[in-house]
Amino acid sequence: MPSFDIVSTIKLAEVDNALANLDREIGQRYDFKGSQSRVERAEQVLTIFADDDLKLRQLHELLQGHLQRRGIEPGVLDYGTIEKAAGQSVRQTVILRSGIDQALAKRITKEIKASKIKVQAAIQGDEVRVSGKKRDDLQAVIARVKGLGIEQPLQFVNFRD
Repeated sequence: MPSFDIVSTIKLAEVDNALANLDREIGQRYDFKGSQSRVERAEQVLTIFADDDLKLRQLHELLQGHLQRRGIEPGVLDYGTIEKAAGQSVRQTVILRSGIDQALAKRITKEIKASKIKVQAAIQGDEVRVSGKKRDDLQAVIARVKGLGIEQPLQFVNFRD
């Protein structure tokens, strides 16, 4: 019976490469000369340190651009609140969303069942497994899930006949 999994994963090595390129660009840009702006990663959390709000917005754009160049969609970034640090400097935490949370998994399975396509969808931890008798039905489910407009990037893996 053909099946596939709907997952949301991040390659942390690619995030590290994007952050290294970002640091290199910050060091070379004229508008960041003498600035204490930087981005640090600890597990699934990025911390952005900037001198002021303008540099923070510039770092957001640079971060998203470098992540996209490394194949990571900006939808994985979950920005926290902006905190004031010493003087004019600001700090912001950004969580890298990985895995499908229960609410999103329930929404996906509900949409699949509402589509009346003859497949079964089951939540398995932080992924959704879809199985059916026909490959065409599974491809229709993939097209339907892509059309939902979910901001978190999803991957369709482990397609088996």
